[in-house]
Amino acid sequence: MTELRFVRLGFGEEAVDYREAWEKQREVHAARFEDTVPDTCLLLEHLSVYTAGRRTTDSERPLDGTPVIDVDRGGKITWHGPGQLIGYPIQKLPRPVDVVAHVRRLEDALIRTAAEFGVETSRVEGRSGVWVLGDPVEERPALGGLSLDFDPRLRDEEFDARLNGPEYAPSNAGQRREDRKLAAIGIRVAKGVTMHGFALNVNPDNTSFDRIVPCGIRDAGVTSLAYELGRDLTIADVLPVVERHLKDVLENAEPAPRIIERPADAVATA
Repeated sequence: MTELRFVRLGFGEEAVDYREAWEKQREVHAARFEDTVPDTCLLLEHLSVYTAGRRTTDSERPLDGTPVIDVDRGGKITWHGPGQLIGYPIQKLPRPVDVVAHVRRLEDALIRTAAEFGVETSRVEGRSGVWVLGDPVEERPALGGLSLDFDPRLRDEEFDARLNGPEYAPSNAGQRREDRKLAAIGIRVAKGVTMHGFALNVNPDNTSFDRIVPCGIRDAGVTSLAYELGRDLTIADVLPVVERHLKDVLENAEPAPRIIERPADAVATA
């Protein structure tokens, strides 16, 4: 892997509009494809915005018609805004690109970051991103005074927390001691070069997630480093730690092309 450079685009009062950052990604992506710049990670904070990946369904969008920007990454709908550290690693990888391996590397860097601040995180099978695991179901508090045996989310795939009160809100998952996402990851690869990346919740207002079905997940929630630690934490505190772990993980990786398995009969007749 080549050396990874970091470009800090803007934070706080200089937070970056999503469309502006998207255009910057395209510029760097084109330059990386032409080998006029090295692998580059854009780091920034966004103004408040909802973005929807290609797999987002209408039922997961805000019910009140709040504008959503549809983007060309994988994944579903999410929120970006103040208190959230955004990273867009734009890297040239061997083709065909192993997207899953790339996602795992980003998860590794963020898991290490959280651990350095004393927050234990993990992966959840079948779900990308970095998670704080909840308590076993039988040890969680009852919802609305009802036994968890009657939790409607266990029976209704279309259950919508937005219509059923704050006890089901994604931002309250920590109080319910459920699995909760600390960092979301959504990737696009074009011409062997990656785009988009991760959103690490440092100290955002997580109630912004309550207006959508974040990442299309109805039976878990969201959290932040500040919430898990029970104290204030800033982007400035976390930024150099994220840079260090990204640099260590991505520069020391040895990416390999994705293995494409051919059907046995195709191999025999080749």
